[in-house]
Amino acid sequence: MAVEWKRRWDELRIASLRDLFGVEVPVIGMVHLWPLPGAPGYTGYGMDAILDAALADARALVRGGVDGLIVENMWDLPFHVGKAVPPEESACQAVAARAVAEEVSVPVGINVVHNGGAVALAIAVASGAAFMRVCLLTGAQVWDTGEFDHGCAAELMRKRKELHAEHIKLFADVDKKHAVRFPGIDLATHIEWTEFYGADALIVSGRMTGNAPDVEKVRAAKELAHRPVLVGSGANERNIGAFLRWANGVIVGSSLKADGDPTNPVDEERVVRFVAAARAGGC
Repeated sequence: MAVEWKRRWDELRIASLRDLFGVEVPVIGMVHLWPLPGAPGYTGYGMDAILDAALADARALVRGGVDGLIVENMWDLPFHVGKAVPPEESACQAVAARAVAEEVSVPVGINVVHNGGAVALAIAVASGAAFMRVCLLTGAQVWDTGEFDHGCAAELMRKRKELHAEHIKLFADVDKKHAVRFPGIDLATHIEWTEFYGADALIVSGRMTGNAPDVEKVRAAKELAHRPVLVGSGANERNIGAFLRWANGVIVGSSLKADGDPTNPVDEERVVRFVAAARAGGC
């Protein structure tokens, strides 16, 4: 019989993705925000333009049939790491995420690149988000920007409790794009550590944005994991069936944009086709 603290720890975690999204195999679409104030790509167009673009993408994704959304600071290039995300960027992301959450009826999540951790949690609290993507909950790795980074589980889990935000679920990468793991941390080890420290679901991605992971890596992750596994990059209507032989869901962005270009707006017809392919592949 589990002791009380352990029972509560287990109850905080979702049993399956259906608990959050209402379907067994959810399609989670990406709302890639324009460069936010402070980012090199920002040219002074103001928050109204950012909100208009974000809401247009969110509506197109939901009309196309996705089961959830993630609002991400995709174009704040080059990315800051961890706590170094500037306050002006995180404040603007919170405003945009709140607008999206109020606009749609599906669960909304937050991702702050790279590895926002507590920053992403703060945005999730401010926006009313239901979940967040944690790029590096445990372990250590080097980002494409050159910084050596480490897991944020100890700080993040305590901060989540302090903010009375334990309803915000944690989706954690175990093979992250834009990064190389520290030598010796293989996939099995990273999955074991990440599950041990409270992740609700695990994410496997390719090397960079828009790159697909190897199907065999997804299969290996699913066989090793005790939590749901999602594909985190590179999914399209041609390969989604193969991924969903193993994965429990998918996070998709680039392939749903006009012409498959991640800088373009969401193409609703592409969303419709992708969701249909995912539904067929996930049966």
